[in-house]
Amino acid sequence: MAAALGDGYSIIEEGLSARTTSVDDPRLNGSAYLPAALASHLPLDLVIILLDTNDTKSYFRRTPYEIANGIGKLAGQVLTSAGGVGTPYAAPKLLIVAPPPLAPTPDPWFEGMFEGGYEKSLELAKNYKALADFLKVDFLDAGEFVKTDGCDGIHFSAETNITLGRAVAEKVKWIFLSATQDAAA
Repeated sequence: MAAALGDGYSIIEEGLSARTTSVDDPRLNGSAYLPAALASHLPLDLVIILLDTNDTKSYFRRTPYEIANGIGKLAGQVLTSAGGVGTPYAAPKLLIVAPPPLAPTPDPWFEGMFEGGYEKSLELAKNYKALADFLKVDFLDAGEFVKTDGCDGIHFSAETNITLGRAVAEKVKWIFLSATQDAAA
């Protein structure tokens, strides 16, 4: 993404494998971590959230709507982040990215861990889009650009990461171009 955006953009990555939206797995609850991460990097122009097939794990028993609601909790933290730490900064823009659906996993352990996850993952983009529309924030469906083609049916290959990075970069450019045009109007 950084390479596709080029100069003039500073990317801060806060990704972590196995992170969830708002449930503990164990201690990888995104909503417990996000406020401190946001505060440590203010001011921010844009926050991109791409989670979460981890919430489809069978032992969480979450519906696609409940998973999207977890994204909603994170979105609320972003949209109120500036005021939440006593700073004069405006809240950043937000881009919610729906993950692509899970693929079949060749590993029996992962198969049990993500039992029913494929079906849930098929519904995430629809629910995330509805949430983004409700919150009036930007949305991108990663499934329109990539598949989970890594060795385990859950993660991305190196090539898929590059493809997704380029797609997100184009969306980021569009977001900032639209903001510039709105300000000029």
